[in-house]
Amino acid sequence: MPRPPSKGRLVWILSLGSLLALWVVAAALTDPLTLPGPLQVLAVMVREAANGELFRHLGVTLYRVLLSFVLAMSLGIMIGLWMGLNRSADRFLDLWLVFFLNLPALVVMILAYVWLGLTEVAAILAVTVNKVPNVVVTVREGARALDPKLAEMARVFRFTRGQTLRHVVLPQMAPFLAAAARSGIALIWKIVLVVELLGRGSGVGFKLHLHFQLFEIDAILAYALAFIAVMQIVEWGILRPLERRANRWRHA
Repeated sequence: MPRPPSKGRLVWILSLGSLLALWVVAAALTDPLTLPGPLQVLAVMVREAANGELFRHLGVTLYRVLLSFVLAMSLGIMIGLWMGLNRSADRFLDLWLVFFLNLPALVVMILAYVWLGLTEVAAILAVTVNKVPNVVVTVREGARALDPKLAEMARVFRFTRGQTLRHVVLPQMAPFLAAAARSGIALIWKIVLVVELLGRGSGVGFKLHLHFQLFEIDAILAYALAFIAVMQIVEWGILRPLERRANRWRHA
């Protein structure tokens, strides 16, 4: 006998149903060219999937998101740990961090394209530069919060640097790394879409720009919803379980 759905799942279904109902009502009261209904958008999504365009452009965008994410997390973690554990480095780099945190993403994208041309390297670099400061801030706070008593214990038991990193630093840093990853993926895919809109010939952002020029609202919504669905799968299937696992030791 199948298990009844949990309360949280029922609430999620009710929320989704309410959103769809609101969309249907709004579409019925509006010009179909301005706000197409869910069925019209679904038909466009199926058509684009059937001819391969949807999967091709989704794949290109996901590749850029993944590469930018890996680069931003790697650089951000290294710099954040250095600043969090070394006061001299923190004092020296703090001004740089504030500068890049407040540098508009659009300015970084434009400069990258002007200096490096409309290339893939420029696109990935622009996204990475925009995300690294946010990772640094989160990781630096995590490094500052490390328990000195645990570090002293590692010295007493003569842990190697690798053992200290694995058994002392990473367990305490895990919640901060998970938070940086979740916020990072949410920010990076939005920036990637803008980068594609400004200067790439493929990807979801490029398709949104193309259909915007043709005023094809149904296609804009189809590509946007398809990509949002993919990112929700990443959120629920990968990031949330990792974050729960990272925080599990705190509630043990």
